[in-house]
Amino acid sequence: MAPLAPLGLPLMRLSAPRLVKYGSAMAAHAWQQSRSHRLQPTGDELYEKTTVTRIERDSADMMFIESYSSLGFIINGDRIVGPCAVLPRSILQWNVASHRDISLESLSLFHLLVPKIEILVLGTGDQVERLDPAIAKFMRQKGVAIEIQDTPNACATYNFLTSERRVTAAALIPVSD
Repeated sequence: MAPLAPLGLPLMRLSAPRLVKYGSAMAAHAWQQSRSHRLQPTGDELYEKTTVTRIERDSADMMFIESYSSLGFIINGDRIVGPCAVLPRSILQWNVASHRDISLESLSLFHLLVPKIEILVLGTGDQVERLDPAIAKFMRQKGVAIEIQDTPNACATYNFLTSERRVTAAALIPVSD
């Protein structure tokens, strides 16, 4: 919009009158603003409400991963340093240094738990890393599905599955700097 020099009024691009049918009669509307070729929000678009939804634990016994860093994780307000195993009611240190250390032995806890874990969310650090296919096959045979993701996405997936009341565990390796 450019101001009209002598009056200081903005010039607005107008479209041709539109004919609208009301019942059996036709009515012509007054001139309307055209919103084509507009790059800035106008009128009511500037004042639309923004809504924010905060995801919180439904109960105190639900594990919720609040944040992650290169040092570890904050889970239910507790700072966990290094790799960890997040179980439905507890958090354990997980003795792996990188995705190369993940083995049948390091995952054995997850298929022994009662109640049985439905899904194990595995966070492998900064990027998704492949596991030995024999490990995934073994866990499937034990009835545990494995979801392998980078750690940021694994944290979000774990929180989502937990909020859906799924019996879920997470095995997380911190991201690097």
